[in-house]
Amino acid sequence: MTIPTNRLIFIDFEACSLSEGSWPIEVGLAWIEDGTVQSWSSLIRPDLGWDPDAWSDDSAHIHGISRSMLNKAPLASDVALQVMDQLHGKLAVSDAPAFDHAWATRLTETVGIVPTTFVDFDSVLGALCQGDMARLNDVFAHLETIHTPHRAGPDAARLARAVLHGTTAGRTAP
Repeated sequence: MTIPTNRLIFIDFEACSLSEGSWPIEVGLAWIEDGTVQSWSSLIRPDLGWDPDAWSDDSAHIHGISRSMLNKAPLASDVALQVMDQLHGKLAVSDAPAFDHAWATRLTETVGIVPTTFVDFDSVLGALCQGDMARLNDVFAHLETIHTPHRAGPDAARLARAVLHGTTAGRTAP
C-alpha cells in the first residue's frame, strides 16, 4: 500500500489528565507540504459540560499548561470546527490513537460531530517503508533524536518530521 504523504495529517492532544473523565486542553496538527513540515495548534477553553475535577496537577506539571492559560483560550466548539476543517480529506495519524481519538471525540461532541478514525503512526510508517526493517529502524532512530516537548503542536510536528526524514532521504514511498 502506498500512502501519499500529502494525505497525512499528524494529530496530538494534551489533556487535563489521563483519567476516564479527562478532556483536551490543547490540540496540534502537522502535515508535510512542499517538502516542509507545517503545523497548527490551539489551546482549548474547557467546555462548561466538562468535569473540572478531572484536572491533574501532575499532568499540568508535564505539559506546563495552566488553568489560567485555558481561560483565555478559544472556545472548545470553535477549536472543534477548526480541527474538523483541517482533517477533512486527510488521513489522521496519531502515535496514541486510542487516547487522541477519545479527546477528539470529547472536543467534537461540543459541535455534534464525530471525528474520523485515527490511524496508528507505526502502521502508517510500516506502509510507507513497505515493511523494510532498515528503513523503519532509520526513521525510528531519527524520531528518537527529536525531543518530545509534551505540547500538542510540536509533538505532532515531531511525527511529521520523522516521516519527512524518511521520504527526503529516499527511505519511504512518496
